[in-house]
Amino acid sequence: MKRVTLGGSDVEVSEICLGTMTFGNQTDEAEAHAQMDAALEVGMTFMDCAEMYPVNPVRRETVGGSEEIIGTWLARTGNRDAVEIATKITGPSQMVRDGAPFDGKIVRAAIDASLTRLQTDRIDLYQLHWPVRGSYAFRQNWRYDPSGQDKAATLAHMEDVLGAMAEAVAAGKLRAVGLSNETAWGLTRWCDVADRTGGPRMAAIQNEYSPLYRLFDTDLAEVAVNEDVTLLSYSPLAAGLLTGKYSGGAVPEGSRAAVDKASGGPGNLGGRKTAQGVEAAAAYGALAAEHGWDVVHMAIAWQLTRPFKVVPIIGATTLAQLRHLIAGLGRELPEELLRGIDKLHKRHPLPY
Repeated sequence: MKRVTLGGSDVEVSEICLGTMTFGNQTDEAEAHAQMDAALEVGMTFMDCAEMYPVNPVRRETVGGSEEIIGTWLARTGNRDAVEIATKITGPSQMVRDGAPFDGKIVRAAIDASLTRLQTDRIDLYQLHWPVRGSYAFRQNWRYDPSGQDKAATLAHMEDVLGAMAEAVAAGKLRAVGLSNETAWGLTRWCDVADRTGGPRMAAIQNEYSPLYRLFDTDLAEVAVNEDVTLLSYSPLAAGLLTGKYSGGAVPEGSRAAVDKASGGPGNLGGRKTAQGVEAAAAYGALAAEHGWDVVHMAIAWQLTRPFKVVPIIGATTLAQLRHLIAGLGRELPEELLRGIDKLHKRHPLPY
């Protein structure tokens, strides 16, 4: 598998990343270990986690569980030097620290806690899961209201957090830092503050990105290119919507929607499973079939054609699903199919 460098850092990773957010919930420890073994077999050395994982749903009692499973795999296999581990500190959430926003002090403690759970002495990429000032991620873009933000307080917060991260980098605990669910303004300011204070520059930004959700394509893409920041794209299959398994109102047993509904949630894939979303997913599925492609493989391969640095994060509940994803890697999309994707994007610009 090809290797890429994250932004302006010296952290080299595989061009595809293994997501681990189901480890400890839908994916038990043995299955999770098997997935990491399978990923490493094909050169997929980059693995992404977060202190709040597993998700779907997030529970106070399971926070940190996915990191712990990665930790037991590292301890069992001795593969620490063969992989790159990314994780994140949670933004304000009642499930973690009773909703307290993170600051420099909390970042220091959270880094140490993640290191303990991961059973390692270093984290290759440490990310801020979402901004403390608020975010338009997770379908909040429809009613996003930044009018209550305090610019001076935000910049002071950035300086404080970057100071803590700088200490961790100097101590060898972190190799690079990044953001998640950030905006173009936020990414720009994090870079500005780092330049002004000598703090670590953001090497990556982990935001949602798929053929069905392309908010990154304009302002954020411009900032990422000019500031040399790599996009780590999560939900490249729109939480499974692009697979077509939810067409016709179907909710397959064990699927993300079914598990969420069984846990008391709405079962709508975090707001992605709309009538328009299902229709758009069907259109992409038909396009892929017309060209002899599996839609899953098409969606991942398309990401690598974008005019900015991007590392797709692929996640699977089962080893069989992961092997199916892996089977489609390394193929290039023909120009005719790329043009078809562009046409569908104009027809279904933001279906959820």
